[in-house]
Amino acid sequence: MKILTCTEPGEFEYGEGIQPEISPGKAIIKIKRIGICGTDLHAFEGTQPYFSYPRVLGHELAGELVAVDGVQGFSPGDLVTIIPYFNCGECVACKAGKPNCCAKISVFGVHEDGGMKEFITVPSTALVKQEGLDLDQLALAEPLAIGAHGVRRAGVSEGEFVIVMGAGPIGLGVMEFARIAGGKVIAMDINEDRLAFCREVLGVDHTVNAKGDYKSEIAKITGGSFAESVIDATGSAIAIHNGFELMAHGGRYVLVGLQKGPIEFSHPEFHKRESTLMSSRNATREDFDAVLKALKDQQVKAASYITHRVTFDQVKEDFSSWLDPANKVIKAMVSL
Repeated sequence: MKILTCTEPGEFEYGEGIQPEISPGKAIIKIKRIGICGTDLHAFEGTQPYFSYPRVLGHELAGELVAVDGVQGFSPGDLVTIIPYFNCGECVACKAGKPNCCAKISVFGVHEDGGMKEFITVPSTALVKQEGLDLDQLALAEPLAIGAHGVRRAGVSEGEFVIVMGAGPIGLGVMEFARIAGGKVIAMDINEDRLAFCREVLGVDHTVNAKGDYKSEIAKITGGSFAESVIDATGSAIAIHNGFELMAHGGRYVLVGLQKGPIEFSHPEFHKRESTLMSSRNATREDFDAVLKALKDQQVKAASYITHRVTFDQVKEDFSSWLDPANKVIKAMVSL
């Protein structure tokens, strides 16, 4: 069984592993698709928090179910994806119905070895499927679910302005589900190609380049009120700090992106707005269900996200190129 390991920042190595055997409460999946996400790219750069090396990356996955134990409704041959956040079921967060932020969480491909291999074994309770979806759609369920969760955290309502900072794959998913919730989306980024994608492919009405006088532009778009929801999907300290001044009075600020340092903001400015600041981590089965329905109903068109395709044998050679903005990568998809 072939495996690709990130041995240290900037380095991949192919190796051989032992094909897993079925055990109680586990499932075995033959991997067919691996989506490359920002977490993988940042791990390769050495800038990803919660990370140690060597590590097998990959958690945006789809494949064919080989064997399963301990759950009903799944059979060998099913096309499946997984919820890659493995929780303890016993901590205060799990008992409160928030397994996505379990105190002992282990994220596949981050805290433990992930899916850049021919076969994986995972808890059977992590399995997800939806009849009628193809492998590409299933592989995109996880990043879209992160966006859906962020929008749900923000409580976006019909007719509200929603500023989404960052037009990478996660930010695009946030935009999609903010639109589905009825929000009036304003996309912000410093990359004009990404902003063009938002307009031309996603149909986002308002795009703002954060290199310009973005505050004046947003004031004009919103009639001076700014946005009821601001959602960061950049993980950039500069962007996160700037986002505080873009909230309307009574507004909510949701941090989907993650950066390593402290957050600072003006308490009087934050206080007078009676603002709400919250983080959004991972996603829940409820979010995955919403994403799979949106994909099946063609509310979200997965094919539009995939700009680069490679085989598993090409990943080591091509991976570093996906970090270069000049290559205009939205989503790279690996086929096995």
